[in-house]
Amino acid sequence: MTAKPYTELQPKIYDGDGDVLMEADRQANRLVIMPSGDPRKATKERDQIRIQWGQFLLSDMMARRYRTLVCGVNPEDNSHGIISTIGEMIPTSQWDNESITKYANDYAQRAPDKVMVLKFDMDEVNVLALLRPLNQDVFTLKDLQSGFSKIADMVERRWDRMPCASVSFLGAKSNRLVDENGNEPTFESVLRTVYESGYRGDMYPSLRMWEIAPTGVFATYPFPSSLNVMRSGGY
Repeated sequence: MTAKPYTELQPKIYDGDGDVLMEADRQANRLVIMPSGDPRKATKERDQIRIQWGQFLLSDMMARRYRTLVCGVNPEDNSHGIISTIGEMIPTSQWDNESITKYANDYAQRAPDKVMVLKFDMDEVNVLALLRPLNQDVFTLKDLQSGFSKIADMVERRWDRMPCASVSFLGAKSNRLVDENGNEPTFESVLRTVYESGYRGDMYPSLRMWEIAPTGVFATYPFPSSLNVMRSGGY
């Protein structure tokens, strides 16, 4: 008998008719994640930032998936910031919006034009917060570069602070991020800035980015070189 040629079947995601029922249309909030790299190759080097598309940061923090969180803090009001939300959600934390803001203001008064990294011990998680300078209403990419250079040193040399996650600083209500033109920068600009500063932890996109399909996204940074080839007119 002649053996039948093996045909690799399309993998199924869901039981029953779930795959057909879950076909997304253009009305659905969805992501298109593009594959990049070779999954059969790996090194011990921490040479990428993982982008946590579709994951819930607050849930992951409460489930103790991370030891360290990177976010922003300002010396005026953090009631809408994730740092106050985390502090008030953790039962054993002694931090709330009032104490967080007072602590930040005390340091901001000492160096009103300096980007500082403040440490908040919230028992179940350590927060490394970039302090927005007292004389600024927003964060800049230059602020991120300065702050993440310090954060990279604080995290990469301390295994007890890993794994580490960071917000993207985009779409923020309390600590808005702008580029040199006063506009919110691209996600790629943020990733490039923190990567070049030495940061290698995970990063959570803003919830608004969950609606960007059909634009494809990558799950790690640096992005593949093919993107630059396409931007230059190749392919």
